Amino acid sequence: MGSVLNVIKIGGNVIDDETQLQDFLEKFAALQGKKILVHGGGKVATRVANGLGIEAKMIDGRRVTDAAMLDIVTMVYAGLTNKKVVSLLQRFGCDALGLSGADGNTIKAVKRPVREIDYGYVGDILVDSVNSLSVKKFLEAGYTPVFSAITHNGIGQLLNTNADTIASALAVSLSKIYDTSLIYCFEKNGVLRDVTDEHSVIPTIKANEFDELKAAGVIYEGMIPKLENAFHAIGKGVKNVYIGHALNLHMYQQGGFGTCLLAK
Repeated sequence: MGSVLNVIKIGGNVIDDETQLQDFLEKFAALQGKKILVHGGGKVATRVANGLGIEAKMIDGRRVTDAAMLDIVTMVYAGLTNKKVVSLLQRFGCDALGLSGADGNTIKAVKRPVREIDYGYVGDILVDSVNSLSVKKFLEAGYTPVFSAITHNGIGQLLNTNADTIASALAVSLSKIYDTSLIYCFEKNGVLRDVTDEHSVIPTIKANEFDELKAAGVIYEGMIPKLENAFHAIGKGVKNVYIGHALNLHMYQQGGFGTCLLAK
């Protein structure tokens, strides 16, 4: 196995808060070794759409991306947000390279099939979606790739794609080349035994313990799919997955960051 790689995903809540974003990016820039950042979109796309008289539609927390909204999310995610993140990382001495999945043909996706709901131009990731050799070229050249949540289908169509899924797909694909860890940064200190107590972080969860914690009702609702995706990534070659507070990222390489998910 080659050198160590950390794939880090940052959620929209931090993207929306300029002070927190700068704090997080300064900590990210200070991380040693090869790293990739994947960012979500935050609320800016909805604000821009409203300003242009375009209705932002959400179903079960997922954005419906019609042709007009695809233009908006591409401009905001791959443009404004991505370049804002990249410019701040340059300020903190990290030579970042802002990318969508179309750049360097790095991430292809397929348009989500219409079943009960038509989500529009939303991309689903396949097993062979990530061009790991293309991403490797950027990493080996000394750049830090910063991916927005925009992919392409290989024949000219851009697609809005879930950032958590992109981060997981990148980590799985690159785990064949690097000793890869996946880190989800959000607004909680980790997976909590008691959601009302930020100090009740569960330090490690193994795959068999996950089922027990679900059955006991400790892990529920939105955390279930997040952890299912994490354990799927571990099963596909990712060394481990961490979930923790974005502003505690500086603790990651020192130990004591959030919850560590392990195969066994």
